[in-house]
Amino acid sequence: MYDNHIDVKGMICLESIGYYSDADHSQRFPLKEMESMYGTKGNFIAVVQNDKNEKFSSQIANLLLNQNLTETELLKSNASISGVDFSDHLNYWKFNYEAVMITNTAFYRNKNYHTDKDLLKTLDLKKLNLVILQLYNAIVKLNE
Repeated sequence: MYDNHIDVKGMICLESIGYYSDADHSQRFPLKEMESMYGTKGNFIAVVQNDKNEKFSSQIANLLLNQNLTETELLKSNASISGVDFSDHLNYWKFNYEAVMITNTAFYRNKNYHTDKDLLKTLDLKKLNLVILQLYNAIVKLNE
């Protein structure tokens, strides 16, 4: 895409979007100060952006937030925060394409992540479905 100068409006990476908990201290973060910003309940979906794609990520986050289907947080990040570049969106960032990662924060929330206990029965399929619906609606709105 880069070599062929293909115009990309933005890339949305889905990374671990099915695990949720309303229990206190079910959410961890790489930096302690993030707890005061986002709380300790693992009941939200995060839109992860880097400092180079604020326009696209803010559009996506606002379109998700305006639907009130699931709790949504915009996580502004940089490469020094562990985990923000652990998925496919990283390759878009490397070429200065607008990209976001939509995530439940993976191993910062789900202790089963990438273990033999990471099973379908541990996921909240209703909430996962709402995230997909919310994202679908956002993409449709983005293209209007």
